[in-house]
Amino acid sequence: MKKLLLIVFVAVLGGLIALGGANYLGWGKTKYVEVPGSPATYTNFTNAPRVVPAPTDGFVVASERALPAVVHIKASKRADYASRGGGSPFGNQLPDALRDLFGNPGRGDGDGEMPLQQGSGSGVIISSDGYIVSNNHVVADAETLEVVLNDERTYTAKVIGTDPTTDIALIKIEETGLTPIAFGNSDEVKVGQWVVAVGNPFSLTSTVTAGIVSAKGRSIDIVRRSGGDLAIESFIQTDAVVNPGNSGGALVNQNGDLIGINTAISSPTGVFAGYSFAVPSAIVKKVAEDLREFGVVQRGLLGARIQQVNTLTDRDDIDRNDGVYVAQVMDGSAAQEAGVKEGDIILSVDGVPTLRSSDLLEQLGRHRPGDKVVLTVERDGKERDLTAELKNSNGTTGVVRVEDQPTEYTALGAEFEELNDDTAAQLGLDGGVVVNSLGNGLLTQQTRVRPGFILTKVDGRKVTGVDQLKKLLDTNKDVITIEGVYPDNPSETYKYAIVK
Repeated sequence: MKKLLLIVFVAVLGGLIALGGANYLGWGKTKYVEVPGSPATYTNFTNAPRVVPAPTDGFVVASERALPAVVHIKASKRADYASRGGGSPFGNQLPDALRDLFGNPGRGDGDGEMPLQQGSGSGVIISSDGYIVSNNHVVADAETLEVVLNDERTYTAKVIGTDPTTDIALIKIEETGLTPIAFGNSDEVKVGQWVVAVGNPFSLTSTVTAGIVSAKGRSIDIVRRSGGDLAIESFIQTDAVVNPGNSGGALVNQNGDLIGINTAISSPTGVFAGYSFAVPSAIVKKVAEDLREFGVVQRGLLGARIQQVNTLTDRDDIDRNDGVYVAQVMDGSAAQEAGVKEGDIILSVDGVPTLRSSDLLEQLGRHRPGDKVVLTVERDGKERDLTAELKNSNGTTGVVRVEDQPTEYTALGAEFEELNDDTAAQLGLDGGVVVNSLGNGLLTQQTRVRPGFILTKVDGRKVTGVDQLKKLLDTNKDVITIEGVYPDNPSETYKYAIVK
């Protein structure tokens, strides 16, 4: 019995000692980390790192300012190829990334005529008197454009001008007192910055999503199909969710200022799966101003063939991994007159670094013919500044007018221009016409012709000019054959059969 009492006594004593030690060390006294907005009486120390809340207020501000300026665009066209099982009248010629972002709600109107094909996209009001910017691939070749405002008012729009090289278009509705969006400075956009996308995915009007800027100056080679060698791709990449119908919609910062026009998505499925791409507002603003003032974009051209330095594989004498390599300088070009030489590496334009080809094209794309830019180039390991006065596609510094634009042949869905004598002589050709750009037509539907293709023969007969080409194409034959070459490989002839 005494032994049992001794064991109990020892156990109780040990417990008391343990409790006393715990109390001495402070165990059992709960400490709370302060959470912003919680009552101070729930905490007993306030030096914990502050938790920064998500920028929800910024999203609200951005949405309230952007929504009134974003419109729903319905582009319609009767397609004579529908009986042959054609798809979207606007999307067949587009790269998948663009076609996926341009919705195609349906077809058919039951009136016994050719089915009415309708695509769905978005646009952004940029002036109170009805000017709206969108994507070229949303409005190109449409017979009718219906614009639905955020308040459900509906208008018929007309096309003011389009630019396949940037995939930007300007349209207009007859109305005043509209709420335009404010342009932001896309140059100030930072990777990691919060952004908001506003558009009409799947015809769900006035839809807002948010994400961050994932990259800048991104080139994914999707505009080149319609824009040719003059295509500008320097996209803002974001993970904000966009889907078919978002094309032409707004990408805004948290202040609600326009920093880009949503243009394409990267997706294996046709719906959002990771990243979307927007044309920077600096390019959008310049293109829209040109289209409004002149009806055609004024492009200031350097006149040099370029390559990105990190794509060169056989130049051991170049010890840098960034910059833009000058592979060729055209005779009489702005580059030649400025003193640019083959082998130079362009490092900046007006002090803005050009790490990639897309950077250089974007900076030049902001200028008109006659503008002067300062190029910083590296030659023989030394840097030097050269001043270039940019020229237009005709080799002059004057304004390009609509009437100066290449001749369009509707059936083929292409614009053609005369092959100049100097280029013909350099390539060893007797003549021909150049495919300047491609739209929706037989060339894109039935061939793999790209802009820059020089058409030299139709049904075996030499083509000497645009007027003759049109006469040859207007024959009553159901099938015609065309032949031609590309300027970078004139010795290889391509031949296609086209069913009219």
